[in-house]
Amino acid sequence: MDRRAFGEQPDRPSGPLAGQGAEYTGRYVVLLDPSNQESGLNALRSAADIAPVERVRGTEAANVAELLERPDVSVLFEELGAAVVEVRPDQRHALVTMAEAEPSIIAAEPERMVYASVITAPQQAPTEFFPAYRSDEEVVERHTKAEIAAGQGPAWDEQNWTWGLQAIRANMSSLTGRGVKIAVLDTGVDTDHPDLVGRIEETASFVPGETVEDGHGHGTHCIGTAAGPANPQQEPRYGVASEARVLAAKVLSNAGSGTDGQILAGMAWAVARGALVISMSLGARVRPGELFPQTYEQLAQRALQRGTVIIAAAGNESRRPQSIEPVGRPANCPSILAVGSLDKALTSSFFSCGGINGAGGEVNIAAPGRDVRSAAPGGGYQSMSGTSMATPHVAGVLALLAQASPNASAADLKASLLSSAFPLTQPVRDVGSGLLQAP
Repeated sequence: MDRRAFGEQPDRPSGPLAGQGAEYTGRYVVLLDPSNQESGLNALRSAADIAPVERVRGTEAANVAELLERPDVSVLFEELGAAVVEVRPDQRHALVTMAEAEPSIIAAEPERMVYASVITAPQQAPTEFFPAYRSDEEVVERHTKAEIAAGQGPAWDEQNWTWGLQAIRANMSSLTGRGVKIAVLDTGVDTDHPDLVGRIEETASFVPGETVEDGHGHGTHCIGTAAGPANPQQEPRYGVASEARVLAAKVLSNAGSGTDGQILAGMAWAVARGALVISMSLGARVRPGELFPQTYEQLAQRALQRGTVIIAAAGNESRRPQSIEPVGRPANCPSILAVGSLDKALTSSFFSCGGINGAGGEVNIAAPGRDVRSAAPGGGYQSMSGTSMATPHVAGVLALLAQASPNASAADLKASLLSSAFPLTQPVRDVGSGLLQAP
């Protein structure tokens, strides 16, 4: 075990990440040995006097959001072997010290805030997380015009298909993802959108006081890209896997923010429902050289063994060419596929994070993420940019691969996805295996 997974939690963000989205909630996420959970819980009770534990199974969704908000309760997700623990500030050191010595505890890490990985949403993530993003719509427009003027990239005709679907060759595929479950953990979904009515198999909200309805736009956009219909109300077509079964989990609020605990709740719910892929267009920035979170890594390994591939957005902190920032968490986990963003010129988007951190911090694959058109709350459509927009393209292609090879394991599908990517001239640091390709 890498004991660097353990650490003290500051009372408030400090240092390089202060005021930039590294907020801590005051709780800890504790990963237990799945075969010996009781020993770990007993150790936590005796050494750190944690709040009483409420047990939740992955098939349960009711009241989880409220439990995660209660300061007098710790929550155990039994099927994941993970707990969100309430501990008094004066007991934090005792918890960390005990966790390092207790073999039934795999990792104990401060719970952090996470955000939607987008830069042009109508209500974008808090400006303290992306302080330089306030004028990004103008920046994106300026970059786009410059590239067009320079004659860079293919001349995409988007009358019938979005440029993203053409770039990944989804318009050439006869596969639909029929019957394959895609779980999208995000800001929810517009369940009344004409293109999505009848397409959403099940929903759950893990955000206190908010229904699954999408008051942000991010989740609806991502779900549309992953599994929008073959014949939308208005062309062009924008959805990759038109007959996939969608599980929509609201883990981010209408303001685009959430917590690790809410993400874990959504993961447990999705795995329990047999999702082949969990798509997470969310994350938090990391420092150069920062290690990946052990909890997410171990849970991704367990999910893969149960037949679920987890993918996540690489992050949008870069300002190429001057600055390339590291892949954010949880995409920086070795067992989670990190997705970078490409422009219409099939070059890395100026905001897309790169694989500058080792030990899992690589970009694994790249997909269209700039000026991507998809569904919007209220029954309409909008174009958005971010590694968030690239990620659901990958989710949809995994559904197509699963339909083509129904007996393949999750690990095999993941390997097939990477091996079939189209090589690009950009550094592996930025695009991983290359451009996503549909089978």
